[in-house]
Amino acid sequence: MKKLTLNLRSIFAFAHDIFAVVFTWFAAYAFRFNFDIPAEHYANAYQSLWIVLFFYGLAFLFSRFYRGTWRFVGLLDLKRMFITVITASIALNVPFFFSGYSFYVPRSILILHPILLILVIGGSRFMYRIFKEYIAYGSHDSSGSPLIIIGAEDAAVSLIKDIQKARTWNVIGILDNITQMHGREILGVKVYGGINLLPKITNAYKVKNVIVLMTEARFQDRSEAINLANQLKLKVLIAPKIDDLITGKVTISQIRPIEIEDLLGRETVDLDNSGIKNLIKDKVIMVTGAGGSIGSELCRQIAKFKPGKIICFDISEYALYQLQSEFSRLAINTETIYLVGDVKNKKSLEKILSLYKPALLFHAAAYKHVPMMEQNNVAEALTNNVFGTYILAKACQKAKVEKFILVSTDKAVNPTNVMGASKRLAEMVCQGMQKESGTKFLMVRFGNVLGSSGSVIPKFREQIKMGGPVTITHPKITRYFMSISEAAQLVIQAGLIGGRGEIFVLDMGKPIKIKDLANKMIELSGLQKGEIAIKYIGLRPGEKLYEELLAYDELSLPTSHKKIKTAKAKHFDARSLSKLLTWIESTNNYDEDHIKKQITKWVKEYNPYLNV
Repeated sequence: MKKLTLNLRSIFAFAHDIFAVVFTWFAAYAFRFNFDIPAEHYANAYQSLWIVLFFYGLAFLFSRFYRGTWRFVGLLDLKRMFITVITASIALNVPFFFSGYSFYVPRSILILHPILLILVIGGSRFMYRIFKEYIAYGSHDSSGSPLIIIGAEDAAVSLIKDIQKARTWNVIGILDNITQMHGREILGVKVYGGINLLPKITNAYKVKNVIVLMTEARFQDRSEAINLANQLKLKVLIAPKIDDLITGKVTISQIRPIEIEDLLGRETVDLDNSGIKNLIKDKVIMVTGAGGSIGSELCRQIAKFKPGKIICFDISEYALYQLQSEFSRLAINTETIYLVGDVKNKKSLEKILSLYKPALLFHAAAYKHVPMMEQNNVAEALTNNVFGTYILAKACQKAKVEKFILVSTDKAVNPTNVMGASKRLAEMVCQGMQKESGTKFLMVRFGNVLGSSGSVIPKFREQIKMGGPVTITHPKITRYFMSISEAAQLVIQAGLIGGRGEIFVLDMGKPIKIKDLANKMIELSGLQKGEIAIKYIGLRPGEKLYEELLAYDELSLPTSHKKIKTAKAKHFDARSLSKLLTWIESTNNYDEDHIKKQITKWVKEYNPYLNV
């Protein structure tokens, strides 16, 4: 039945366009002769009409006119109409100018007719769309809860349509700091002025809800809007992705409450997309720790550049299953292989690398939980993070992998914990294995990522949900934060610009006080200051008050990307590497205090007894 309906609509549309050809043909004559057509020209118009209909009918049938619907006609449809009509009108000149027909058609008719035809067939479609949208959106009253939209973005058009259709809210107006938009309207909704007008409009119209539409690139304006709305005790909502709203992937039903991650926005990452595309496209890319926060986001970002194959490697079967389920749901076209394995299993790694021959390998697999690695798991942390990195790196050299990118951490800088020291030792392994030819080893350091499995934000959110208290280790503790997607994008960018043996440091912005983070999360939950207690529990084993991106004796140099710098670290040679590996293999024979003392021989800046 649906197919029949579509065919009938196409037939109706074609009949409409043929009638438009006839109508505009005679209309062109009428305009040419001031509505007083001479008899001989009237006869010629009738005689030539059949060939006009043949050319235009043929053009319409071979065009893509009838794949779309009038209800959603847009600029693309208008472009198709224009090209089809102009093509047919040019073709029509051949018989009229060169075939010696007995009837004469004035050249002005051949120019005027396509102009009128475009106006009629395009105008009728747009009039139909306007009528249908008025029925759907514009014919209801102003009932619904008063709402202010902050951000005169392109997505506001789609959002306002959805709101008007749902009729749950009544859009009072739009606010934006972009002065060029002040006084203008979007679908009849006025842009009153800047964000500072929010208190006035809230009071005048009894507004209870605000939707923030500003992109991440305007995070300062967005933070200002959210903070002001919170002060006014408004319910603040936000769209997950503005691009999805514009394309229709996100609807009003997916507008969500504001979260703390939205207030910690950073400038969007400017990537060398063409360079990354050349680096990744049609190649086999492998990611270890692919089921983790960083590893899975690396897989998502890599998939955008159309690799030939993605090898997702992780020790956790469940984490890989979740990633597989997500990729299946998103219908990612790239062939993706999910492999369960351990980076310490030499034979398995050599078999995998020999079989799939990856060009790039991103090593994100590691034990990362600081307090857990600090007690009872020291030897395991060193074995996995350091020796595992060596085994994987050695297998990559044997398989002639082009680039090996180690995902490191700011905790590797002047470490006070085993996890950080193990990551610094992993960096040293890569430095020691770097040769003048063969696999290129690169290391990338960055701080905490928002929303990762080990992030403080999920912990705070759960504590607030339970009624508190929110536990913080120290009132002065600070951390760097960046989004998972930003971190993954910059790791890939570093993989592009890296040569041999560099340690890259990502621009983490300004450190954030964890106390301020907790207070803001309490505020966003709708509670007042003091309703949720904050309890200080003291620094945990190995924890520092603040993180650093460079060691005491390191300097940084700029790169071709403004958010990536190179750390000038101490050289570590192959001879030292051999001794380090021998020591790592012996750590299971010693108690943890002895191991920690021995780490200082390799990482001079490591101080396990200093919580600073």
